[in-house]
Amino acid sequence: MRFELKKWEMSFANSLAESANDVRIVSWLNEGFPNPYTLQDAEWFIGNVLSDGKAYHRAIVSDKKVIGGISAACKRGAMRFCAELGYWLAPDFWNKGLMTTAVGLFCEEMFSSSDVNRIQAEVFVPNVASCRVLEKCGFQKEGVLRQSVFKNGQFYDAAVYGLLASERGEI
Repeated sequence: MRFELKKWEMSFANSLAESANDVRIVSWLNEGFPNPYTLQDAEWFIGNVLSDGKAYHRAIVSDKKVIGGISAACKRGAMRFCAELGYWLAPDFWNKGLMTTAVGLFCEEMFSSSDVNRIQAEVFVPNVASCRVLEKCGFQKEGVLRQSVFKNGQFYDAAVYGLLASERGEI
């Protein structure tokens, strides 16, 4: 399946609201991703992205429709060369290799267009598919934060993954 990583634009709001409005998406995401996901949520998100000069945000678009999103927020101070990665994909597109390709392309873009030296991600350990995406993109599993996540009434471990700019040739 073909897709593009595109800069967000307000014209994506309807498509975003439709694709993001699936309870399965929020299963392994932090609390900031609403469900149900409304047009108002989409417009608010895109508005924030368009005014945020400190993070990288891309829409994953196929056939002119948003099917996912990927972002990396740069840290501050002594950690200013590090960025925290997050992503989601509409369930109809799971298990097709799209997110692995998207993460690889996104990380290459970040490393080549910024001074970021490290991209990291925390993944809820039961989210095996997301762990695999990162591993296929060359991320190293660096540790486990035991019972650091409380979601759906229970505690989960989170795995910490990291990729350095010097490792990007391995992607």
